[in-house]
Amino acid sequence: MPEACEKITWQAPTFRVREKIFAMCGDETGRLAVTVKAPRGVQEVLVDYDAARYFVPRYVGKAGWVSAWLDARADWAQVAALIEQSYRLVAPKKLAAQLPTATDPA
Repeated sequence: MPEACEKITWQAPTFRVREKIFAMCGDETGRLAVTVKAPRGVQEVLVDYDAARYFVPRYVGKAGWVSAWLDARADWAQVAALIEQSYRLVAPKKLAAQLPTATDPA
């Protein structure tokens, strides 16, 4: 992802574009999880769909961010899509436009 970088914050890795966080990894109650910014309404849909996989994170959950457990049940394609979507929400439009779209050849 253009200009994305990792920075340790709060003793955990955060992923940023131009100093704006779009993903965070952390250990919630002994389980590793990723937290991402989500469009309005997505947090509720994911948690309602599969509360064993998705949850409302502390602190940023009230702003619509959503977390996903990164264990044996992880849906890695969904995790990648959530991270990309979060990047697109946070990144400047010119950087987000550099990402391939679903119709672009791989």
